[in-house]
Amino acid sequence: MSRLSEQYQRAVVPALRERFGYHNPMEVPRLEKIVVNMGVGEAVAEPKVMDGAVADLTAITGQKPALRRAKKAISNFKLRENIPVGCMVTLRRDRMFEFLDRLVNFALPQVRDFRGVPFKGFDGQGNYNMGIKEQIIFPEINYDKVDHLRGMNITFVTTAKTDEEARELLRLLGMPFSN
Repeated sequence: MSRLSEQYQRAVVPALRERFGYHNPMEVPRLEKIVVNMGVGEAVAEPKVMDGAVADLTAITGQKPALRRAKKAISNFKLRENIPVGCMVTLRRDRMFEFLDRLVNFALPQVRDFRGVPFKGFDGQGNYNMGIKEQIIFPEINYDKVDHLRGMNITFVTTAKTDEEARELLRLLGMPFSN
């Protein structure tokens, strides 16, 4: 069991029950999954670029990513149907908590002029989205072996019914929101 999942059981669940008045422990919102998505538009012209993105995402998450393919052909972008244009990883259980721990404690403090993640990323149903501009903020990435700087989108899917509950859950798990 990871450090963050133990913290969830010991500290977060009682705090959320007290704050929102949940009677049943199963009512307490929990983190269901984290989806890390990396779009690689350059792979249309140069397919070898996708190998670097897959290697980076594998190193960051500890899990092999699934390739995402183009659904439609768009001639203006020289895009044909079924060409790989991105990769994604869905993290659950212990790997999810370990990734969140590394993101909050190691990666986000590496960002220059970091003042917290914005509140604007909530979608109204208790899920949170955030973007990262460079993959080199993660300690697993060797800066010398990076071929391109790529950004990624990270989605936190929770069982919370409202954004306020999800915000409090993520804040108690250590997410540094800006003021």
